[in-house]
Amino acid sequence: MRILIVDDDKLVCTSLKTILKQNEDITVAGIGYSGKEAIDLYNRLKPDILLMDIRMDNMTGLEAAEIILSKDKNAKILFLTTFSDYEYIITALKIGSKGYIIKQNFESIAPALRAVYMGQSVFGDDIVSKIPSLIKNHNKVDLSAYDLTEKEWKVITLVAEGLNNKEIAGRLYLSEGTVRNTITTILEKLDLRDRTQLAVFYYKNK
Repeated sequence: MRILIVDDDKLVCTSLKTILKQNEDITVAGIGYSGKEAIDLYNRLKPDILLMDIRMDNMTGLEAAEIILSKDKNAKILFLTTFSDYEYIITALKIGSKGYIIKQNFESIAPALRAVYMGQSVFGDDIVSKIPSLIKNHNKVDLSAYDLTEKEWKVITLVAEGLNNKEIAGRLYLSEGTVRNTITTILEKLDLRDRTQLAVFYYKNK
C-alpha cells in the first residue's frame, strides 16, 4: 500500500518513514508538512492512505481532510496526533476519517494502516475510552427527524455494541442480507459514512 505522510514536524515525518519502511507491504509515496501540501500531494500522488497530523499552522489536518473528502469520498485518512481532544475526535468522525490514533503508540501505526487499507475504521484505546464522555458533551438529536423504524433502531443499537452482520442477524432473526441492506438504508438516511459514525450517532441519541 502507498502511504502519504503529512506532519509539520519534519523529525516526526522522518521517524515515521523509517518505521514504515521496515514493512514490506508499505511504501511511503510522499511526505508533506502542511494542510495545503496534504491536499496538493494527495491530488497528485493518489495514495492508498493519507497519514496526517491534526494541529498544523495555517490549515489543520481536519480542514485539509474535509476538503479532500469533499472531492473524494473514498479517501482513506488516518489521523496521527498527540492530541485526543473531544472536539477533534468528533470532527474526525463527522468528516469521515478512517481512524484516529495517538503518536505515542508507534507500534500500532502499521497494523492501523493495514486495517484502514482493508476498509476498517481504527480508533486507538485512548480514543475509544473517551467516547462516552465525549457524547455527553453534545446535544441530543430528535430521532423522529430521521424517520427511523423500530427495526432500524434495533440494528443501530447492535452495531453500536460492536456486533457484526452475522451476529446482528442471529440476534434479530433476520438474514445477513437483510441486515446489510438495512444498514445501508440507515447510513443513507442519516448521511453517515460507516459503522463507526453510526455507533457515535447511537451514543449521541440513546
